Amino acid sequence: MARDKVDVAKRVVDAYNRRDVDGLFAELATPDFEWYPGIVRALDGGGYRGREGVDRFAADTSENWAELQIIAEEFRDLGDRVLVLGRIKGRGKGSGAPVDAPQAMILDFRGDRIWRSRVYLDRAEGLLAAGLSE
Repeated sequence: MARDKVDVAKRVVDAYNRRDVDGLFAELATPDFEWYPGIVRALDGGGYRGREGVDRFAADTSENWAELQIIAEEFRDLGDRVLVLGRIKGRGKGSGAPVDAPQAMILDFRGDRIWRSRVYLDRAEGLLAAGLSE
């Protein structure tokens, strides 16, 4: 039975916020999952691939951030993709500096699992990447 993609997207956000890499790969993502976080994309366009890459992302995140959470405000089902609009909130580990920025995340599906996540720190850029406008 096919799963509702918006439900899967909500569970992906929850797994991200809990840093539940095991749950992500067991139930939600393909083995070759690609993760392109907004901050990394903004710096060098890079990302992380597969279980090893997502484990590295989780380690990098805990090394640099005391807190880092996705606050999802809206989910849009786009067929083979789900657009998640919201905010990224956190606090730097060394500096304690707060971060609160808008973001748009596109989750691309293969069947009922995500194979790629692209995060944009500019909402308009994310909407454009999803083929939408405000």
